[in-house]
Amino acid sequence: MPSPFRTRAGAALSALLGPVPLSRSQALGASERLSAVTSLLSSLEHLTHRRHRRPGGLNDWSISRESYAGQSRPVRRLLDLAAAERVNTALHAGRVAASAALLLPGHGRWRGAANLFLGVSGALLYPVHRYGTDGSDQAAGLVQTATGLARLSTTPQVQDALLWYVAIQSNLSYLVSGWVKLLGPDWRSGSALSGVMRTRTYGNRHVWLLTRRFPRSARLVAHGVLALECLFPVLYLKGGRLTRPVLGSALAFHVVNGFVMGLGRFIPSFAAMHPVVAYTSTPRSHPAVAGRDDRLLGSLALLAGAAAVGAASVAVSRRLRVTDGAQGGWTVPTRHGNELSPMSTVSAGGAGPVVVFEHGLGAFPAHFGWYTRALNAAGVEWLACARAGYGPSRRLAAEPYTLEESVGDLADLVAAAVPEGRQVVLAGHSLGGEIARRAAVRLGERVHAVVYLDSSHPGQLNRSGQQDKNSGMIDETVGALMVSLRLGLGVLMQTPEWIKNLPAPLRGRAMAEYADPRLWTAARREWRAAERDFRAFDGALDPLDTHALVLSAQHTVDRDPEHLLMHQDLAAAHAPERVVRTVVVEGADHDGILTSPEHAAPAIRHLLDFLAEIGSPATVEVR
Repeated sequence: MPSPFRTRAGAALSALLGPVPLSRSQALGASERLSAVTSLLSSLEHLTHRRHRRPGGLNDWSISRESYAGQSRPVRRLLDLAAAERVNTALHAGRVAASAALLLPGHGRWRGAANLFLGVSGALLYPVHRYGTDGSDQAAGLVQTATGLARLSTTPQVQDALLWYVAIQSNLSYLVSGWVKLLGPDWRSGSALSGVMRTRTYGNRHVWLLTRRFPRSARLVAHGVLALECLFPVLYLKGGRLTRPVLGSALAFHVVNGFVMGLGRFIPSFAAMHPVVAYTSTPRSHPAVAGRDDRLLGSLALLAGAAAVGAASVAVSRRLRVTDGAQGGWTVPTRHGNELSPMSTVSAGGAGPVVVFEHGLGAFPAHFGWYTRALNAAGVEWLACARAGYGPSRRLAAEPYTLEESVGDLADLVAAAVPEGRQVVLAGHSLGGEIARRAAVRLGERVHAVVYLDSSHPGQLNRSGQQDKNSGMIDETVGALMVSLRLGLGVLMQTPEWIKNLPAPLRGRAMAEYADPRLWTAARREWRAAERDFRAFDGALDPLDTHALVLSAQHTVDRDPEHLLMHQDLAAAHAPERVVRTVVVEGADHDGILTSPEHAAPAIRHLLDFLAEIGSPATVEVR
């Protein structure tokens, strides 16, 4: 006969483990009511805080609407209408009424119309109230749209498909959040919780002090959050035996966030997905879910397989395009064993210095598209090459990477690709500017001038608090891109605006290179080497007996005045008897000084004037 203790323990365990058997109707009702709470709180908040929409407020539409300037005219007019004071107030009042009605008992089809109104109006109002939602309104809108369509449908199969859609979205929200956190070293080390609690936006001083006082417990909590989010779908295993502990933990997580981080609307918005997760994770053999239609899973599996094949095909096509060397596959071997694939207009009968471009971190020669086009028109010969590991250039070096490897490769490229007796003008952007500076020291008299295009400085991490603060973010961002592209997600990448701004013939290849994981693998390798190098910098720049042009982007020096001083240091390292010019390009940002036609044009004019001044071929007007 079993002991009473074992009987009670078994009963307690069975209460903690197992599925949460909700019927289709119960799941629909619970989800729509919880999401209605989110909408009710949200619209009441907007109605009582109208000051945020006044001129200068957080959601001043006269400013926010600029973010949607690229939308079609009908969309812009619709958003302007939603932002109008009377219409905005009426929409929120209607949302309050619909949300309150959905909290009442009943199962009529009117509930579907109310849910759809909340979903559609929420999507319309989101651009108008872009700041302050933190994702809760979007989550509620997703649930409301799906449950609204399910209420209006008379077919159980359609209703189950819509509920499965919500359940899958819930799983993805946790999974993506968890795996993105996992890419960050702070979350892996367990120190992220303390960092979040220290921030002004989401922090809490008392909790931060607790994390400092009990670091082991803080690490345990951080790792627990990671485990919960990364392993959320385990509740579908073993007949849903883990549904109760997983959903209970997730609910507790949102409740704590609501009180500690001020994300109160997150509690009902994400909890609204839990009843649907409970419904779909209950075994079909259970009477509560008898007749549930799970065919959507099979259809999604087929679609996922087809999408994976399509993504792989796109990735292979892009890789072939990226690794297709320019100018007939001409390669330059370097002292480190690398194989560079240059492109150039250098001719045997040419005269005057050759402009040699060196791209920045996570970039490629196409960034200089406007510059090379202008040099062609001016009759100035140029040379550009992707660094080893980027594009068609292969990194075969056996030793761990250092910046000196790229410096040596650049020197070898000049020796092999520029006819003996001709000088070069080294033009580097960002990290490429620092590589060019060091190569100029090595190349000596072969260098006629150095052009710094919003260049890095070896002391930037030691001298600039902003640069020092951003260094960890760079590594994390590049690492996340590298991993996601390796997983084949490059097919989902949208073409960045700066690529759309490049000369038309370069855009296709530029996008292929941008979505190539090798680019970001090389960028991360270079950044880690640069960070080590820069932090060890002793403060003295090597003197250079060459001309120099230092072009600074206005946004760079406005955000970080120390960077302007460092750019002046770069100029001061050149001999005073040489031509040395420093210019701030108005309105330009770090990348726009190359890729924006508007801001590249004045930079190019300064470059052509500089080349003419130091004895380069005649210039032409840049239009």
